[in-house]
Amino acid sequence: MQKRPLGNSDLSITPLGIGAWAIGGPWTFGWGPQDDNESVAAIHAGLDAGLNWLDTAPIYGYGHSEAIVARALKGRTRRPYVFTKCERVWNDERAIQGVLKADSLRRECEASLRRLQVDVIDLYQIHWPEPDVDVEEGWSTLAALQKEGKVRWIGVSNFNRSQLERAAAVAPITSLQPPYSLPSPEIEDEVLPWCQQHNTGVIVYSPMKSGLLSGSMTRERIAKLPEDDFRKRSKSFQEPWLTANLGLVELLRTIGQRHELTPGAVAIAWTLRHPAVTGAIVGLRRPDQVAGVVGAATFRLSKDEMAEIDAYQSKHRVPLNSPRG
Repeated sequence: MQKRPLGNSDLSITPLGIGAWAIGGPWTFGWGPQDDNESVAAIHAGLDAGLNWLDTAPIYGYGHSEAIVARALKGRTRRPYVFTKCERVWNDERAIQGVLKADSLRRECEASLRRLQVDVIDLYQIHWPEPDVDVEEGWSTLAALQKEGKVRWIGVSNFNRSQLERAAAVAPITSLQPPYSLPSPEIEDEVLPWCQQHNTGVIVYSPMKSGLLSGSMTRERIAKLPEDDFRKRSKSFQEPWLTANLGLVELLRTIGQRHELTPGAVAIAWTLRHPAVTGAIVGLRRPDQVAGVVGAATFRLSKDEMAEIDAYQSKHRVPLNSPRG
């Protein structure tokens, strides 16, 4: 599988990476209960298909996702790059807050190293720029961890252009991880051009809008989602956005049928077509899901197909105001 250089780093990554958000199981922004054995099998299937990196975070299931990643990678002779994050912390009651103070980030780093069972983290990212006033302290701490050899490269997630500029004044930014999908293309205006200009790699999350564009999501399935699945509360899964998004899925299905691809693969390929995007994170919970997305790594939308998508979006898309939507 073709690889791309990630920003200013020496990492060459495949266009698709394994996302470990959902496998964390229940938490505030969880996807409901998960089968750990299925999660491990899904990671193995993704790696066997040629994907060479995965992305997790300690907050996904309050450490559970990182532990499952470690379990899945145990004994693998060809290990992928492991990307994780910091800044989201929780207390004994599992109340979540953002902390960018140096001592807290250092504790998080040590905890992630233990859970992941690695000596160094390949890419360490600030999960959210919260609190905003501490962005510089947080970023300078990650730069220090890099110099100390705890992490190889450092990146950010969910930063806007102003926050990127502030962080870049402290230390170079290897990568940005933003939300990016057909229903949520907002980063095209300012963020992606900035990343291109500053040699900052971009690995996008939720390219299928949390499974909504996968082709397997229906109104009936959405209605039956577990109450602890965050998508129950997501704007994208509610009206008036739901009707527009499900109509988009049918267009993606039509395009995909021409190439023997799923709607989800077409949706992912749409994000990869932007020259600023290095890779896309695809969440895998079961091994059978790999076949439905891996084709996105090599598929290229034609000009006519892009025009079809643009025409639909111009007529039907309802803008979202929040990346968590």
